Amino acid sequence: MKILRCNFTLVISILVLGTLLAGCNSAMQAYKDGVKKFDNGEYDLAIKGLEKAAAANYEPTQTSFLIAESYRLSNRFKQAIPYYKKALDAGVTNPEAQFQYAYALKTAGQYKEAADQFALFAKAPTAPKNLQERALREIEILKITDKLSIEKMPDVKLKDIPFNGTGSDFSPTVLGNELVFSSSKKEKIYKNNGQSMLGLYKIALAKDAGETQGTSELFSKDIFAPDANEGSPAFSPDGKTLIFARGNTGKKKGTADVDLYQSRNVNGQWTPPAILPINDSLAWDGSPSFSRDGKTLYFASNRAGGAGGIDLYRTNIDASGRFSKPVNMGRDINTAGDDMFPYVAEGGKLYFASDGHPGLGKLDLFSATRTQGVITIENLGLPFNSPQDDFGLVFYKDKDQGFFASNREGGKGDDDIYYFYTPKAPDTTIAVKDPMDPLNPQNPNYIEGKLKSVRYFLAGDVYDNSSNPTPIDSAIVHILPDTSDTQITELKTNAAGKFGTQPVEEGKSYVLLVTKKGFISKREPFSMNGRSIPPIFLTKALTDTTYQVSIKLDRLELNKTFVLDNIYYDLNKYNIRPDAAVELDKLVQILKDNPTMNIELSSHTDARATDAYNMTLSQNRAESAVKYLNLKGIAAERLTAKGYGERQLIIPNAKTEEEHQRNRRTEFTILSY
Repeated sequence: MKILRCNFTLVISILVLGTLLAGCNSAMQAYKDGVKKFDNGEYDLAIKGLEKAAAANYEPTQTSFLIAESYRLSNRFKQAIPYYKKALDAGVTNPEAQFQYAYALKTAGQYKEAADQFALFAKAPTAPKNLQERALREIEILKITDKLSIEKMPDVKLKDIPFNGTGSDFSPTVLGNELVFSSSKKEKIYKNNGQSMLGLYKIALAKDAGETQGTSELFSKDIFAPDANEGSPAFSPDGKTLIFARGNTGKKKGTADVDLYQSRNVNGQWTPPAILPINDSLAWDGSPSFSRDGKTLYFASNRAGGAGGIDLYRTNIDASGRFSKPVNMGRDINTAGDDMFPYVAEGGKLYFASDGHPGLGKLDLFSATRTQGVITIENLGLPFNSPQDDFGLVFYKDKDQGFFASNREGGKGDDDIYYFYTPKAPDTTIAVKDPMDPLNPQNPNYIEGKLKSVRYFLAGDVYDNSSNPTPIDSAIVHILPDTSDTQITELKTNAAGKFGTQPVEEGKSYVLLVTKKGFISKREPFSMNGRSIPPIFLTKALTDTTYQVSIKLDRLELNKTFVLDNIYYDLNKYNIRPDAAVELDKLVQILKDNPTMNIELSSHTDARATDAYNMTLSQNRAESAVKYLNLKGIAAERLTAKGYGERQLIIPNAKTEEEHQRNRRTEFTILSY
């Protein structure tokens, strides 16, 4: 009996172990599937797989973080909050996790908790500098949410229009007596957020626009792609030209496949959409809007060269319908965050949505007014804005009524279209007073009738670039405009290495050229873009603000070697790629600023080919780089090309691609000066 009982127990143990192993394998597979979906940008599917892994407590820290990120990247911030908290409590190492947690708390209206988390993030030594600056700014914004929550237009009323569905309805615009908008009604599901894909739809407006109801219909069968998202319709003033955004097909990761398309109404039929030449193939381009005269198109894009995330741009349209080169609308309007959904009202005032200007949550609605060359940005306050997304404002007939979209609490679906109106006589506008009137108590630009202003200054210090940095005395700091070498002024450091102060102007960029005998001269960029202080933060008529810059100089020493970052070549090739040219141009500037310095420019390969092949390849690459420097005006006698192949590996037994990349490098060594 004892033997039988023992065998029976063994059988049970094996069965239990098998069940546990099966469960573990299932959880592991669910986690792997979830990660794969996440990497593909299929966030809704990623959540489903990762939640199975979370239920089995498989990789709980990373699973919670990826679920939180999936909710955030599909614009569901509130659902991300508990998962960010779990991940942070478990010690997640991602340096951005706490910032995103704080931001999610802000979008939920939990301002105190958000400020606490932003403060913790800003103090973290691993915090990325760009996000650290945003966190410090958010802390200041959260201190004034009570000022931003003012009902600047107290007579304005809102209606959640009856035709809104359970999905997304947004980007309203008026064409005749119809409302045309984006709506998630297609049969195909968008894997990013689990909703039906977006299309353009229309509905006849009721006499009381806020009571519009019924079933919307497809705007045009000629403008319909079943496997893509289509949104943000904009019509020319004559109603004959439509520009809209199309993309997010799900065929590739991310949202860079969104472009602007144009269709024309010819004899009552809309022509097949044609892609516009102003698109950037590597960027997201969307939310178009025409000026009142139809001669300018405004749109949003995250193309390279902007102020931050998504910026506002404009392009002129000539009489033959050709578009000029798009122009960024500047740092007074564009921020380090997202600025989008532009709309120009009668009179030329620009309305747009932004999460970079001081706001209540994610996207807030703002107006921009230019007076005597100065652009003033104003948060529209309540009831237009909430802690969630508020965007896509347009007026209807006059400034007493119109539409915008929001995913605020209490809506019928994800994004809803809201109708706003003021129950006054038709000739009364919603603006109580001229926004620039110094007697208007709600005007953030004035204190007791005096225009608030800021004087900006630049100061800093210079240290040697060593493990124990020491201040450099008598270094000369030449301050130049970023467009030329015409000196504005020069400053000299004192014994403590400090220099300053120099007045600087809003919206302008500068270069600090620092020189000192025995050191390599260095250029340090400084831009005032995005540094202007919004008037709402100012507490007195005149405020002085000084920005500090720290610059480290390398000593000029024989045989000292420097690695040139981001000098990449195509596989088995040695021609200079455009991205490598950008980095080599920096070396050109260094050599011009240090005209007595002669260098060896060396190229190194990884160890994944024969030694002889790598020696030849590296020599060709070094010579190619030297020829590029010659063409840029650097004398050939100052340069020596040397290929070392795989003979000076940084990581001798490299296994990962990152380790191989560290071995594949370009360097320069000082030979004489």
